[in-house]
Amino acid sequence: MKALALAERLGLPRVASVQNPYNLLNRSFEVGLAEIAHRENVGLLAYSPLAFGTLSGKYVNGARPAGARLTLYERFQRYAAPKAEKAIKAYVALARDSGLEPSQMALAYVNSRRFLTSNIIGATTMAQLESNLESEALRLDDDVLDAIDAIHQRMPNPCP
Repeated sequence: MKALALAERLGLPRVASVQNPYNLLNRSFEVGLAEIAHRENVGLLAYSPLAFGTLSGKYVNGARPAGARLTLYERFQRYAAPKAEKAIKAYVALARDSGLEPSQMALAYVNSRRFLTSNIIGATTMAQLESNLESEALRLDDDVLDAIDAIHQRMPNPCP
């Protein structure tokens, strides 16, 4: 807000966007920042929308696929806490029960937020990139959105 006020007062370019983590495991942007982003027209560049790939489901039950980020770089533990693993399992199960790819559901959710400017996706393989890009056309129905919110209510922001 201070940067926006200074830009206005001094006739300087205003902040157009902010880059913060945002995903199903970390929706802390919604507490205060989303309102400012919306009111001030400062969009979110959401990074880590798949929570280091954990929301794809590939690490469920301790799996560590060869060549995967968390297999290669064990120091990244933000999304490895027991509360995170419980939430990840719930979101992955919801996606699969709804006939959706878990990664596409997670990305589509981020894409559906009104304060979003861009979703910073990452992929290791061409197949992952193609799947991620396909999520842009996916619109989650109200039942899936309600179920996502129900999981979030039970396990809010396990990885802030």
